[in-house]
Amino acid sequence: MTLLELDNVYSAYGSARVLHGVSLKIERGERVALIGRNGVGKTTVVNSCIGAARLTQGAISFMGRKQNPIRAYNAARSGISIVPQGRRIVPGLTVRENLILGSAPDRPGPWNMEAVFDMYPILRERADGLGTAMSGGQQQMLAIGRALMSNPDLLILDEPSEGLAPVIVDELGESLVRLAEQGTAILLIEQNFGLIRAVGDRYYVMSKGTVVDQGRLADLSNEELKSHVSV
Repeated sequence: MTLLELDNVYSAYGSARVLHGVSLKIERGERVALIGRNGVGKTTVVNSCIGAARLTQGAISFMGRKQNPIRAYNAARSGISIVPQGRRIVPGLTVRENLILGSAPDRPGPWNMEAVFDMYPILRERADGLGTAMSGGQQQMLAIGRALMSNPDLLILDEPSEGLAPVIVDELGESLVRLAEQGTAILLIEQNFGLIRAVGDRYYVMSKGTVVDQGRLADLSNEELKSHVSV
C-alpha cells in the first residue's frame, strides 16, 4: 500500500519557487532515502507535505487519499511523525515530558513510553532530567522516541546524523532498521554515506528542486552515491 505519494509537486516559499515537478512514492514498511547536496529542496519536500511550503501545483496523497497538505499540528494524528533537523528538544522539559508531547492518544499501536524506553534505555535512566542536558546522540534518541509516541505509519527524519559521532550514527542506523522491520515506513533525508547505506533500501536523488534519479541503493556504487551528496 502506498503511504505517501507526491505527484508532480511544485511548491514555494512566498514568491521563491523551490520544488519543480517532484514525484515520489513510499510504500508501507519501506526504507527510502532522499539524497542530494545542500539546498536542492529535500527539506522542502517535507515542508510541502505539512503546509510549511506552499503547494502551487501537483498533488500530495497519504494512504491513497489526495488532500491538502497535512498541517504540522495534526500530522501525528494522520500517521506521519517528523524528526526535524536539529532535533528541537523543548527546553525546560524533562525527557519524560518531551516524550509525552509526541503522544497521539487516538492512534493505537505498540509505541508508548515503556516501549520507547526499551528501545533507548538511556532515556529511561534520564527520564526525569532535562532533555536539553543530554548529549547530542541522546537528544536524537529522544527526538525519535517522541516521534514514535504517536505510533506513526511513516517516520520522516531530516539529517538525523548531524553533529553525531560515528559510533552513535551506527547505533542510530541499527535502531531505524529495527523500526522498519516492525512495520514503520521511513523517509530518511541524509548526507551521511554510512547511514544512507545502513537504512535505505530505495533512493531518490534531488537536484535543483526536482528528482533526477531513483532506484535501489544496492545498485548504486559508493562513487555514485558520493557524487550525489558531496559538495
